[in-house]
Amino acid sequence: MERVQALFDGLWKDYTQRLCPSAAKVHGLLEEGTPLLNDHIALRTFALPKVGLDRLAAPFIAIGYVPKGEYHFKAKKLFARHFEHPNPEAPKVFISELLVGQCSFELQQAVRALVEQVDDAALNDPAFLYGGRLWDIDTATYELLSGESEYAGWLSAHGFGANHFTVSVNQLSSLDEVADVNQVLRQSGFAINESGGEVKGDPEVRLEQSATMADKVTVKFSDGERQVSGGFYEFAKRYPLPDGSLYQGFVEASADKIFESTDQ
Repeated sequence: MERVQALFDGLWKDYTQRLCPSAAKVHGLLEEGTPLLNDHIALRTFALPKVGLDRLAAPFIAIGYVPKGEYHFKAKKLFARHFEHPNPEAPKVFISELLVGQCSFELQQAVRALVEQVDDAALNDPAFLYGGRLWDIDTATYELLSGESEYAGWLSAHGFGANHFTVSVNQLSSLDEVADVNQVLRQSGFAINESGGEVKGDPEVRLEQSATMADKVTVKFSDGERQVSGGFYEFAKRYPLPDGSLYQGFVEASADKIFESTDQ
């Protein structure tokens, strides 16, 4: 587990310092004397050979992760897969990719120009997963991409990193329900993602999820700085399968709405 811990420590540091500074406040509200259990993280990328889903998965597979479920988000033109480690205490990993070939010619051109700037050698070090942006981009390109795909805009601005970590509600002792977690967060000034309802899923699909709306963070573009949506925090409660074990997968309809936590 040492290699797993090292990788997630890097992801956590980047997430809390660059993408979601409010995560520390969430911890303060929910921690009960023991560290919060992280259910999963999520990473975004473009479906192009150099930086596709398989490329992001490779460092996780190298430390024992195995591919599990596949997910299709047709309206958002996304494909995703989740990965699990043999050690059940290791967080799950959810990696999605924008199907660039299904997007407009303008978006395809812009994204390919960004990815062409990526040095192949940089992708050989697992630290690229939390290294941020490996390309230069101006605000006009960011606007073009965001106008067609919020996901493409977010990824073009931030590059690689965990767009969210996820508190396992199952572990909490004083809060049993996702709705209770939402209430605590609202009282502390957090906005909750209400797309598809503030609690996505139900016991019937064996997973309930909610999320804060993303922090606004300052991003440097080649022609200046601006504030854009960064990372958010998710909360998940898993329900048992008939054999008594907790459901470990994801629910497409719910995940589809979770993506919207980064909407501007």
